Amino acid sequence: MRDVIVLGSTGSIGRQTLSVCRNLGYRVTAIAAGSNVELMEQQIREFRPLIAAVADESKAADLKMRVDDTGTKVLSGENGICEAAVCRYGDIVLSAIVGIAGLRPTAEAIKSKKDIALANKETLVTAGHIIMPMAKEYGVKILPVDSEHSAVFQSLTGNKNNKIKSIILTASGGPFFGYGKEQLRNVTVSQALKHPSWSMGAKITIDSATMMNKGLEIIEAAHLFDVDVDDIQVVIHRESILHSAVEYEDNSVIGQMGVPDMRTAIQYAFTYPKRCASEVKRLNFAELGKMTFYAPDDSVFPAMSLCREAFKRGGNAPAVLNGANEAAVGLFLNGKIGFTDITKAVKDTLYNINFKSADTIEAVLEADKEARSYVSDLG
Repeated sequence: MRDVIVLGSTGSIGRQTLSVCRNLGYRVTAIAAGSNVELMEQQIREFRPLIAAVADESKAADLKMRVDDTGTKVLSGENGICEAAVCRYGDIVLSAIVGIAGLRPTAEAIKSKKDIALANKETLVTAGHIIMPMAKEYGVKILPVDSEHSAVFQSLTGNKNNKIKSIILTASGGPFFGYGKEQLRNVTVSQALKHPSWSMGAKITIDSATMMNKGLEIIEAAHLFDVDVDDIQVVIHRESILHSAVEYEDNSVIGQMGVPDMRTAIQYAFTYPKRCASEVKRLNFAELGKMTFYAPDDSVFPAMSLCREAFKRGGNAPAVLNGANEAAVGLFLNGKIGFTDITKAVKDTLYNINFKSADTIEAVLEADKEARSYVSDLG
């Protein structure tokens, strides 16, 4: 039995997390989300958490009225989300708030000595150099929920004393696999939101289309598994069955496979090191027939190269890159810039904002703010 805190409960990962909790019979002690009070009310009535926090302070009063008969304490704003993250009755926090907004609540949860099931990649992308030592200091486990990092994590199990040659991250290639530069100039928002394999939120789906998502995952993997970014490979795997793998010094490759369903990674983070029965569909190799693999085209999708460069620069560079990307994706979704302008805006921001150290969460957040401001001027 586990007591679970779900940050980002109304998003795609959050909803699937609650499905896992329902299946395993886990207690949900706190939830937090952005503004969808209708869905939060449903979640509160089913799971009866002690705390529910709404990022949008104007919606908190509405939610409080809706659930006044439940006994759930309703909080608002970033402080409310942080209070939910450190709820006394909770031993693991599923961190799935989208973007940089997940950083501070995750850090507060670590300080309260709660294990972290991490689905918010921006936490490590922007502040991995702070978060990983913090987790070690407080004796906290960081358990990856991204399907790729969960696959690497599982592939490393039992091989603590064996030398890694490389980490192999698989990528679906997104909806525009095989496109040339000119073709990408005219793609629409609706086209970019049609992911071939996974059901995800809008921001991460666009990141998958630009391949920025995979670049951010390279940075995240470097922090999670303490490897150099040059030892992390990316391969396009359209079927999304091999979720990622590890190559060892004897050239053996160990990977994790399964149907594309985030509940596998979520559940393993909760039950680690044990495995439990799951509602996820079984993988049928005969029905699958084949799996294909391709090299990524960095000349058409340069986002991964920018991410490697930002990691090597260190300091504020990863936070600048991430903040610029979040802002640029927002502009694209709102029809203010074109698809190829997203990565261009990130590159311009990374090259034009002065390098600084970023040794505190406050410094990371300041770099993020500066990058967003720069991109907003471009839009």
